[in-house]
Amino acid sequence: MSILTEHLKLKEKKISSVALSTLGCKLNFSETSSISNNLEKNNFKVVPFNQYADAYIINTCSVTENADNKFKLFVNKALKINPNAFVAAIGCYAQLKPKDLLSIKGVDLVLGASEKFNIVEYLQNVDQDFSKLDHSCNINDVHLFTETYSISSRTRSFLKVQDGCDYKCSFCTIPLARGKSRSNTIENVVKNVNEIISNGIKEIVLTGINLGDFGKRQSDNIKTNEDFLELIKTLDKIDGVERYRVSSIEPNLLGEEIISFISTSKRFVPHFHIPLQSGSDVILKKMRRRYKTDLYRSRVDLIRKLMPSASIGVDVIVGFPGETDEMFLETYDFIKKLDISYLHVFSYSERENTNAIELKGVIPKKIRNKRSKILRLLSASKKLSFYKQHIGGDYNVLFESENKNGFIEGYTENYIRVRKNWNKKLVGKIQKVRIEKVDSEGYARV
Repeated sequence: MSILTEHLKLKEKKISSVALSTLGCKLNFSETSSISNNLEKNNFKVVPFNQYADAYIINTCSVTENADNKFKLFVNKALKINPNAFVAAIGCYAQLKPKDLLSIKGVDLVLGASEKFNIVEYLQNVDQDFSKLDHSCNINDVHLFTETYSISSRTRSFLKVQDGCDYKCSFCTIPLARGKSRSNTIENVVKNVNEIISNGIKEIVLTGINLGDFGKRQSDNIKTNEDFLELIKTLDKIDGVERYRVSSIEPNLLGEEIISFISTSKRFVPHFHIPLQSGSDVILKKMRRRYKTDLYRSRVDLIRKLMPSASIGVDVIVGFPGETDEMFLETYDFIKKLDISYLHVFSYSERENTNAIELKGVIPKKIRNKRSKILRLLSASKKLSFYKQHIGGDYNVLFESENKNGFIEGYTENYIRVRKNWNKKLVGKIQKVRIEKVDSEGYARV
């Protein structure tokens, strides 16, 4: 059900100012930005979330239990600023748990997968009784691909090229929240890219739920002749783009041709984020992942062979049902031996309507937390080692706009976080620098 409004509390005051906040992935950021732009085009004043507004929109995530709790915190934050505010929930959690969200004090409107991009219409008509309208939606009926990309004060734009997922990973609710895999066309992506660079953006991050699955048509979910390799080859030819960065991509879809092309590309940077989830083949099978550790290792090895300085990020889940101490150590040893740059570590969260919730061998949360801490320490060690390997090297840094306690920060092409003394003239600029050291806070210094 995409919208549930039978308990909608109508506000008497007309809405003129709106604040937005985003939980979760880069795709959510892209969608929030597009919604924000649409609000401004329709004469709404968009303000920061920590300021007074007539309405607050929270783009939700449902990947972990923590994301659910964060939503409640943001609702409370909004109502502390304006107790009479109109509060709307959109996004993945809104699609999966509309009744739960509407039961939270202060939540007025819930819009799921098919309705979230129509938020303007709802805010323009808050004096109407939405409960009299039928807005129900089955996620299996969601086939439309909605173009979104972020344009803000940031130096980079998150461009959505794919949405939804046809995979059936046993721990994941995303297919239930976002529907079937579907893509934009290459022609339209090119149009989006040209619009982005016309706004002075230097870096574009390609995003999607299952990015490597690019090529499925939005209308009938049928594979076309377009694929991710063709997409990046086409985008690489567009003048005016300084950098492309590929967000998370499944190892089984990160083919050798893609890796090889990026290694020779003028615009795609040497940075990969490849979800692993477990270093145990037994657990990978239980997770219903579409690869084994041997394939994963081969992808990392090829990247290192062709791009020795590339940054490689890894997602991993600890505490999955049935993960014994031996299996966890197998994961630890596998990752320790991999020549990767950093980890994103998640403790397994039980999610309704997933296969994993029925599995035996539930791991106590205390053990999940302990395993998470162990891998986070490994991640810190990997990241520090990766940074130190590049001391003395010259790299191109795209500097960001925020003054952080007297420093300006930015990322190199291979995703090293660089910090130097604040210089307003560097904002939004790409400058070649030499990495001199790594400071006590883990930043590369120039």
